[in-house]
Amino acid sequence: MTDTHDDLPILRVATYNIHKGVQGLGPVRRLEIHNLGLAVEQMDADIICLQEVRKDNRKEMSFFNNWPEQNQADFLTPLGYTAAYRTNATTRWGEHGNALLTRWPILESNHRDISDHRFEQRGLLHVAMEIAGQRIHTIVVHLGLVQGSRLRQTALIHEFIKAHVPDDEPVIVAGDFNDWGFQVKRMLAGFGLFEYDEKPLMTYPSRLPVVQLDHVYARGLTPCGLFVPRGRIWWRMSDHLPLIAEFRLRD
Repeated sequence: MTDTHDDLPILRVATYNIHKGVQGLGPVRRLEIHNLGLAVEQMDADIICLQEVRKDNRKEMSFFNNWPEQNQADFLTPLGYTAAYRTNATTRWGEHGNALLTRWPILESNHRDISDHRFEQRGLLHVAMEIAGQRIHTIVVHLGLVQGSRLRQTALIHEFIKAHVPDDEPVIVAGDFNDWGFQVKRMLAGFGLFEYDEKPLMTYPSRLPVVQLDHVYARGLTPCGLFVPRGRIWWRMSDHLPLIAEFRLRD
């Protein structure tokens, strides 16, 4: 727990699309997973939600001499944290999906396929944790590129929450929503999920961000802060910038 205010603990939650740990294309692409490991640790977040996390990739393993022996979720897990990972997509060369890293005890984790068509493999990762004596759920998502798909996937997220999260337990939904408008935001608000809402914080593309594709929504927690780390080091590591949200636990 990162801080306190009015005697109620503050929960810090980060979301970051890590672009599979590699930046650039073709023979000039570079491996950024080692820098990402240092960056993730410096976030000092209680919960870190990651998208485009590789379990393995035989092509990249043969290209880079210093490809980690561990899968990326375990490699990025700071000392004292626990990782949960589930595959969303299986390709010719390997697998990738969503991961959650946390300094709090994991009670359970599971996955649901929310693919909307055969050209995009998408899924959600659900992790329940015990945080400051409360059972708190986090759902890590990476929604589709097609608007209709995103809306149908948002409805599936709502159905999953109704089926797996009791009404009196807090839930966080975080990730890359791929939404250039406000339709997903409005849908989630209708389901009781909100984020700290002063003005959009641009996260994509990382070098010159013009849109906020990454969000952290919650139900049963009080949003109290939202920020995006800036600087050259961040836009070198991924095509997205990370987003860090703070929530106050309720009595």
